[in-house]
Amino acid sequence: MAIITISREMGSGGIPIVHQVAKDLKYTLVDGDVIRDAAEDYDLSQDALQQIDEKPPAFVENLDRQIELNMNRIQLIVLERALKGNVVIYGRGGQDLLPDVTSAFRVRIIAPFEERVERWAQREWIDPDLARSLVRKSDQQRAGFIKYYFDRNWTNPIEYDLVINTIRISNETAVELITKAVTDPYLVEKRDTSKLKIQDLIIQKKIQIARLDDNRIKDIWFNIDVVDHHVTLSGHIYGEAERQAVIDDTTKVEGVTGITDKLKIINY
Repeated sequence: MAIITISREMGSGGIPIVHQVAKDLKYTLVDGDVIRDAAEDYDLSQDALQQIDEKPPAFVENLDRQIELNMNRIQLIVLERALKGNVVIYGRGGQDLLPDVTSAFRVRIIAPFEERVERWAQREWIDPDLARSLVRKSDQQRAGFIKYYFDRNWTNPIEYDLVINTIRISNETAVELITKAVTDPYLVEKRDTSKLKIQDLIIQKKIQIARLDDNRIKDIWFNIDVVDHHVTLSGHIYGEAERQAVIDDTTKVEGVTGITDKLKIINY
């Protein structure tokens, strides 16, 4: 169940590389089109996708709760497809959705800023100044998205297994590097344990969605940890009614084998 996650900068040339990798390996590509096609089944409107996809929050309390709910729904779409294996996850914080999943191969595709501006201007037939503004805005939005939701520096190379600079390496070589890397024995050996971890991540994500969608839960400042399908709840809540709501939501999630309740009631 090899998994490739690919992060890219706007104008870096990542799109043709991603598509060719998926084609050569006969892997399923998980990208914006797949998410849009699946959205209705996950209670996601097309307007919601446009508002939140790879963007930081609005920092308006009521709106941000809805944004986070929809963001978790997008992430569930990605995780459920990752569980099937042999996928290429394009963007959407794919690598950050799979912490400690060692069968995932994490790739980043980059190019110098001005080169990306020139490419985008040529591709879209737009003025270079407009292209420069769009590329800069895209960089800022994606960096903010990763920082807010995953607390990570988007550009830190140590977070990736392979960083490809498309001004120095051709698309053909980039595709070859990625397709050869996923056959590495280290990745193959970890597939069974990785599948269990992804199942736990899906359970965790479904509980997060339930709590965000439950008006009985005033706030969301408690932790959900899942190991071997067993859920541990910890942190603070505001009362017994809220505790019961959390337990109810967790119990209803398919796959949960047990719950350890470490929630503490704190009155403000």
